[in-house]
Amino acid sequence: MEAKHDVEKTTESRPSTVKPAKSSAYLDMISPQVLNDLQKKIVAIVVNQKKYLDKNYSVKQLSLDMGTNTRYVSATINICFNMNYTSFINKYRIEDAMTILRDKKYQDLRIEEVSDMVGFSNRQSFYTSFFKLTGVTPKAYKRSHMVSDTKTKRKNK
Repeated sequence: MEAKHDVEKTTESRPSTVKPAKSSAYLDMISPQVLNDLQKKIVAIVVNQKKYLDKNYSVKQLSLDMGTNTRYVSATINICFNMNYTSFINKYRIEDAMTILRDKKYQDLRIEEVSDMVGFSNRQSFYTSFFKLTGVTPKAYKRSHMVSDTKTKRKNK
């Protein structure tokens, strides 16, 4: 019982490990207009050109494509999209994966093949990102959408 008390005392005397909300050091250095321009360039390159499908597309490559540095790109993504570069890229990959998993013409694809199609290097990263964004595994998502399609067909007959 005394040992437990000692542990509690030790824990209470430790400083809090809760970190304050991060703010970019670059926020004060990037004007709102430059921030807006960088945001538009990021969307044009990553989303419109679908660079997120490239497994090897890095923040460094994006910054080179934009003609700026990686810190500005990272700060812009953090500030404008409220996430880091990897989460930003994975969001679009998962959205594409969800579309593929619902599409009947891809119903025979394995989950690993879908993962590869949307730019993930390995299955575990895909599963982790998919679950984080949707709350279900890719397999469960596919199954639920194939089942709902079957039920819809039955009702329409």
